Amino acid sequence: MRSILSFLSISFLTMCLLSCQNSSDDIANEDVVETPIEILEATTALNVSYGTHAQQVYDLYLPAGRNSTQTKTIVLIHGGGWTAGDKSDMTGFISLINTTHPDHAIVNMNYVLAQAGSIPAFPNQFLDIEVVLTKLINEHEALGISQEFGLLGVSAGAHLAMMYDYTYDTTDRVKLVANIVGPSDFTDPFYADNPNTSQLTEVYSDANAYPANADLATLLSPAWAASASSSPTLLFYGNQDALVPLTNGQRLDVALSNAGVEHIFTVYDGGHGNWSTASYLDVQTKLGIYIDSYLAID
Repeated sequence: MRSILSFLSISFLTMCLLSCQNSSDDIANEDVVETPIEILEATTALNVSYGTHAQQVYDLYLPAGRNSTQTKTIVLIHGGGWTAGDKSDMTGFISLINTTHPDHAIVNMNYVLAQAGSIPAFPNQFLDIEVVLTKLINEHEALGISQEFGLLGVSAGAHLAMMYDYTYDTTDRVKLVANIVGPSDFTDPFYADNPNTSQLTEVYSDANAYPANADLATLLSPAWAASASSSPTLLFYGNQDALVPLTNGQRLDVALSNAGVEHIFTVYDGGHGNWSTASYLDVQTKLGIYIDSYLAID
C-alpha cells in the first residue's frame, strides 16, 4: 500500500510541476485525443438479394470484432441435383462454424435451380457464385470482411464449388474448397454408361454458352478442370454411395495429385453422406485444420 501511495504522490507532484509551466508550454504539450476504434457487433442479414431472380439470395453472418483486412468468409453451397435444395439444408454447418471458428464470416447462398429445357444449370450456377463473391468484395469495407473466401459444398453444391474454383476464380479469391460427396467426373463409366445419367450434362447446360460440339462431360468435370492453380481441396466420399460413386473421388484424387494440388482424400463407410458419428467428427476435424491452414484469421 505504501508503495502505491508513494507512486501516487510522485505522480501528483509531477502534475503540479507541469501545471506551473507557462501558457505557451501548455499549448505545445496539449494532450492529443485519440478516436476510439469502433468494435463491430455481430450481425445477421437474411435473404440478401444479389440478383433479379427470387432464388438469388443469401444469408450473411458477420462476427463481432471483425475488420476488412483479417476477417475471412466461408461460403456454403447446398446440394440437390442442381434442380432442388435450399440454403436451409446447410444450417448444421452454420452452427458448426460459429462454434469452431467464431471469428469467420459465413455466407449461405441459394442459386437459381435448373429446370430441364428452360433454365440451365451450367454455367448459370457457377456464375451465381461469381456474382455473390463480387458483391461481397465490392462491399467488403462496409461489411468488415476481407477479400478471401473458402467454399464448402455438399453433393451438387460441391461440384459447383470445385468448378468455380478450378475454372472461374482467376484472381485467386478462393483459398480452399471443401467437397462433400461432389460429382467430379461425368466421363466416369458410372455416368457415361448409364442411360439415366449419360445425357445429364447436355440436359442441364446452356448450349449457347459453350462451343459447338464441345465435350460437356469433360468440360464440366472438376477432375478434368483441376490444375496447379486449383485451391487446396478436401474430398469426402462414401464407399457405398449410389449417387456419386467412390470412383469419382478416386479420379479427382489422382487429378489433384498430378496437378500438385494440396488435398486430403477421405473415404467413409456408408453412402451419400449417411455416415457414422465418428466419420462426421473426422469431417469436422479436417475442415477445421484446413480453415486454420488456408483461411486463418491473422
